[in-house]
Amino acid sequence: MDTHPMLLPACARGRSRVRWRVVERLSLLCAGVFVLCAGRQVSAAEPVPNDKCLECHSMADLTKDLPDGSVKSLLVHEDLLLSSVHRTNTCASCHSDLTEEHPDDGLAAKPVDCASCHAEEAGIYATSIHGVSRAMGASEAASCADCHGKHDILSARNPNSPTFKMNLERTCARCHSNVGLTEEYRIKYPGVSSLFHESIHGKALSGKGLIVAPSCGDCHGAHDIKRSVDRSASIHKTHVADTCGKCHLGVEQIYNRSVHGALLNRGDARGPVCTDCHTAHEIEQPRNGHFKQVSDQRCGKCHEDSLLHYQDTYHGKAMALGRPNQASEVAACYDCHGHHDVLPPTSPDSRLSSQNIVATCGQCHEHSTVGFTQYQPHANPLDGQKYPVLHATFVFMTVLLLGVFAFFGGHTLLWLGRSIYLYVSDSKKFREAKVNAQVDDEWFTRFSPFERFLHFLVVTSFLLLVITGMPLKFYYTEWARVMFGFLGGAEAARTMHRFGAIVTFLYFGLHLCALVVSAWKNRHAVRDPQTGRWKFRRLIGVVFGPDSMIPTHRDVVDFWAHQKWFFGKGEKPQFDRWTYWERFDYFAVFWGVFIIGASGLIMWFPQFFTRFLPGWIINVALIVHSDEALLAAGFIFTVHFFNTHFRLEKFPMDTVIFSGRVSKTEMLHERRRWYDRLIQSGRLDKYRVKDEWLRWKRIARPVGFIFFGMGLVLLLLIVYAMATRLVH
Repeated sequence: MDTHPMLLPACARGRSRVRWRVVERLSLLCAGVFVLCAGRQVSAAEPVPNDKCLECHSMADLTKDLPDGSVKSLLVHEDLLLSSVHRTNTCASCHSDLTEEHPDDGLAAKPVDCASCHAEEAGIYATSIHGVSRAMGASEAASCADCHGKHDILSARNPNSPTFKMNLERTCARCHSNVGLTEEYRIKYPGVSSLFHESIHGKALSGKGLIVAPSCGDCHGAHDIKRSVDRSASIHKTHVADTCGKCHLGVEQIYNRSVHGALLNRGDARGPVCTDCHTAHEIEQPRNGHFKQVSDQRCGKCHEDSLLHYQDTYHGKAMALGRPNQASEVAACYDCHGHHDVLPPTSPDSRLSSQNIVATCGQCHEHSTVGFTQYQPHANPLDGQKYPVLHATFVFMTVLLLGVFAFFGGHTLLWLGRSIYLYVSDSKKFREAKVNAQVDDEWFTRFSPFERFLHFLVVTSFLLLVITGMPLKFYYTEWARVMFGFLGGAEAARTMHRFGAIVTFLYFGLHLCALVVSAWKNRHAVRDPQTGRWKFRRLIGVVFGPDSMIPTHRDVVDFWAHQKWFFGKGEKPQFDRWTYWERFDYFAVFWGVFIIGASGLIMWFPQFFTRFLPGWIINVALIVHSDEALLAAGFIFTVHFFNTHFRLEKFPMDTVIFSGRVSKTEMLHERRRWYDRLIQSGRLDKYRVKDEWLRWKRIARPVGFIFFGMGLVLLLLIVYAMATRLVH
């Protein structure tokens, strides 16, 4: 037999075409003889030859006007027809309704009935979503010709066929990426072609040319495409595992033994299948950071409560704030519970069983112990029955937060109201007193250079800790994600946070050393000069004296006098070197460093501490650390800022912590008892200093305003985050 013309060079096609037509005639003659020999009847009418049809349909300008005003070409390319799978067929074998009088008979050609030859496929198609839709009048539903073509139909194994595996994506996209059609017919996945193209299957198929990768037909079928709600569909929930298992046989077997597979096999529709976790068309590489980042949300569709409390842990917060390429550094649900092999913890094969849980935690936390595995990653602090210690800690910290802010918030508002009243009453006098306090000729030392250096460490480390810590607490806000992205992600923020902690421990240690040195230098004040023995009364006088930061009964008296002044019931009290609110701030730092530092160390070195403490101590440390940090940040940026900077007589900023000196006018106005005490003891000149502040004022003030401004911005972000949480 001659080679088909379309497989020959162009120069040889003309001669071969004549010979090929002879072959066609012989084939038809043999077919007729075979039918007669079989005893079948054949119509006496001769079939219309293809040449007669092509006399018109080979003309490029042959068209037909359609009712909608468009024009349809009736051109048939003979070359394509002769290279198709129907090359041995005549035109009349498909267009059996046409006679030799066509087109003079005025009868239009009817749609071709493929079922006359492909009855089995047609029957299957009739039950598909496409066939049912067309039967219901959806004229745009895919027909045989829409997928296979018309006169140029090729075998599905031919790389040029629209039904060839690597071409199916484009073929299906003609309808499923057609915006008009997807909207009209409410197709569930509009733009599905682009989704599949970017998936691991699409990239393997079209990007790498791996013919073994699945295409549309491998999952949905060829002629039997049905909706996912149809129980006979290959993509129905009960069949998804079998469909995926055609390629992922080993995974299917593991899944069927898992708690998810067992649930589905019992007929429970809650059992998740492959598409619930991997999606249908957006399947990505499981090692992809993005897949891990969104995996917790997918698990949370069924395990909502567990997801909620997982997000309260460092794992959940860092996952929500991290970049996709950094997600591998954080534990997701499947790192602990497994992938396709999820089993109940009671099962010996479970990753969370008593036999395996230490090794599971050890994947990320080296040297994990049994105590470490007692950490509760989904603990609910509101559940007092199941988590009594955690609940008690949560209640205590909540009461502490509300109590401190309520008490000092009221104190601040009363003070602000009294200041406004005095300013309105005599604004000129108020302004003159403020100016005189800043341009005085006599200045006295209030803070030594060492104390100012420690305060610089306090400010910088505190801001660093808040900037790197608060986004974790308010991980659900957009500003937290932006801030973490700016910092470089969870790993970078964690490193900077720990550096801030080291600086905190440094200035705290330096201060304690300074206290010891000061006590040693002043040891003569508590010793009998004759016997050299310690005098208890002298020791008490030094420890609780006016130069000490330890509160005394005098602070209670000053506090009460200050409250009376707020309401205009008494004179404004005069203070000594330290006021009652400054002593509170001082001890707040002691409390904060101890509480935040201890809880932070437990979270920093959990394996070490759980060698002798139960694992739930990590849960307690997280609550204490988080809430105490919020208390510290909120108190510093509101109450402390008001007491130091926001007061009308100090606004916009009190620079004493930078300059270290205070004017005589200010001492007489606010710290008269200190001034009088220094006069009586003859030590006033010891504190007298020259005004060296002007030398570096231009540097210190901008730095101070930068720190001050950062605190205010952080305060606004915290308030916004808390308001957002309350609203939702």
